[in-house]
Amino acid sequence: MDSKRPNISKRTHVNRSTEIRELDREVDKETNTDANRDARNRHVRTETVNSDTATHQTPQHTGSVCVKIRSSRAVPVCLVVLCVLLLTAVIVLGVELSQIVDEIYIKYKNLTEEKQLLDYTKSNLDQNIEELLNSNKALISEKQNLEKELWQHQMVLYRLRTDKWKCYQSSLYIISTEEKSWTESRQDCTARGADLIIINNKEEQDFVKNISDGTSVWIGLTDRDVEGRWKWVDGSSLTSE
Repeated sequence: MDSKRPNISKRTHVNRSTEIRELDREVDKETNTDANRDARNRHVRTETVNSDTATHQTPQHTGSVCVKIRSSRAVPVCLVVLCVLLLTAVIVLGVELSQIVDEIYIKYKNLTEEKQLLDYTKSNLDQNIEELLNSNKALISEKQNLEKELWQHQMVLYRLRTDKWKCYQSSLYIISTEEKSWTESRQDCTARGADLIIINNKEEQDFVKNISDGTSVWIGLTDRDVEGRWKWVDGSSLTSE
């Protein structure tokens, strides 16, 4: 009975050893797989590094082409920027110039109005000055007339004090006791500040007759300029009255 019974412990041992071998094989496979992966990764990295190195080690003319492309693109951009800046500057200058022109126009308009006002004021002042000058002339003439009248009144007072002058209708008369010619008589009257009598009406003629007591006297009538044309010493013509 014992010799026929199978050896279970051996089979079990065999089976276990087999399982261990299979596990080792699987571990080896995984290890190989990992190693292959690492190698591949290394290869890929190496290629990547090489490609990067190759990229960095590209010929110099490639970089110059890139620089040329970039510079050729930058030129139009710079031109556009300059044009925009110039246009902005022109607009700003135009606005400022327009404001300056408006200010100058306003100042010019104000100055024009002030000039017109000054011209109007000057015209009024000139007119006032002219009126004052005319008034001054009139006052001077009136002053001269008053001075003349004053002198005449002073002469009247002086003559009245001498008791030789006679007053009639605001005029003074004197009869000289000396016998002289017409010319000499007039010169004597002129020296006294008077002149030969001018008879304006019959009343004055009667008054002269009364103060002369009927004696002959010279009067201010002459025809020495034109013979036969009688005139008074003041230049007035003789009338028939």
